[in-house]
Amino acid sequence: MLFMPIVAMFLKASTEPPARFWEIATSDVALATYNVTFVTSIGAALLNGVFGTLIAWVLVRYDFPLKRLIDATVDLPFALPTSVAGLTLATVYSDNGWIGSLLAPLGIKVSFTRLGVAVAMIFISLPFVVRTVQPVLQEMEHDIEEAAWCLGASQWQTFWKVILPPLFPTILTGIALGFSRAVGEYGSTVIISSNTPYQDLIAPVLIFQRLEQYDYSGATVIGMVLLTISLILLLAINFLQAWARRYDSK
Repeated sequence: MLFMPIVAMFLKASTEPPARFWEIATSDVALATYNVTFVTSIGAALLNGVFGTLIAWVLVRYDFPLKRLIDATVDLPFALPTSVAGLTLATVYSDNGWIGSLLAPLGIKVSFTRLGVAVAMIFISLPFVVRTVQPVLQEMEHDIEEAAWCLGASQWQTFWKVILPPLFPTILTGIALGFSRAVGEYGSTVIISSNTPYQDLIAPVLIFQRLEQYDYSGATVIGMVLLTISLILLLAINFLQAWARRYDSK
């Protein structure tokens, strides 16, 4: 189920001559979609790495009213159909929406822009970071923090030198999962963006457009490039995880 579709995609893409393959993969519109897709996905994943860790920290370390409701709400992007999420986000962030109407006087437009694509990617990938970091925080011993405080460390020093090092590989795992989810997102981004080439058109939408035009070879070529770049970035993140674990063991 995993390898057969990938092999089929590579075989289909290989039917194109090398010159034609390179022409499709490096066309101006394709390069623009790679830029929008990967740069926006990385930005969304890194932002979720910070705020997802913060949310997990608050849910684990503090008790407050409606905590269980907020905890359950984190899983909403898992259960919500992506098309519904895109429609909701496009409505809320439109110029006359609840949030968009507040941003419009400031000259900030979200819906049907690249910023809207980023908002959609942040929304659908945030739970991956929270649910990855949360159980690790729950299992961490409080004794090491209390020992650091007894030795005179401040709360910031305790977090930076005691808590973050063993937590860092887990945060990277959540970022990698969120990045993978954001790169392949289609349902919400196709609604909240204008799908305009060179502006906010993402690679998955370009692939679908090629399929609608019966350009199956062109679609598989772009899909193969998308897969290759994703694998390279995920391998780089895994390398950072392995390095962080070795550093922590020392």
